[in-house]
Amino acid sequence: MKNYPPEFKADAVALYESRPEATIRSVAADLGINPETLRNWVRAAGVSRPRGRRTQEPAQPPVPLEAENAALRKKVRELEEEREILRKAAKYFAGETRW
Repeated sequence: MKNYPPEFKADAVALYESRPEATIRSVAADLGINPETLRNWVRAAGVSRPRGRRTQEPAQPPVPLEAENAALRKKVRELEEEREILRKAAKYFAGETRW
């Protein structure tokens, strides 16, 4: 059984929370961990999501460029967070393989 540092666990849960369209299985695959492991961390952190699709109607439809910019900013934040988690995971696993 692998032991993961608490920081990695917290980052993995934060990544799952930050991606409402993602499933536990997809986030776990991205991180290279077992989905049940991530599911246990999410439960322990008290993260809950409503089941099914969320339907949120914006008060006013944004101008197309504003919507695109918002979507791109969100994607950049997600990718930066994923990169940081993967960097930490690589550092952790690199230390694990040294003799």
